[in-house]
Amino acid sequence: MSSEIMDAEPDQPDQAAVESERGALVAVLVMVLLGVAGIFAVST
Repeated sequence: MSSEIMDAEPDQPDQAAVESERGALVAVLVMVLLGVAGIFAVST
């Protein structure tokens, strides 16, 4: 039974971690897009 309780409780901290990780991924994607746009701007 203790393993069931341990599995049920950490859902909310995991959700917060997923949200922060998702924010980091969005930031990385934005940086990559800006870098590609910068390369095209310099090359023209």
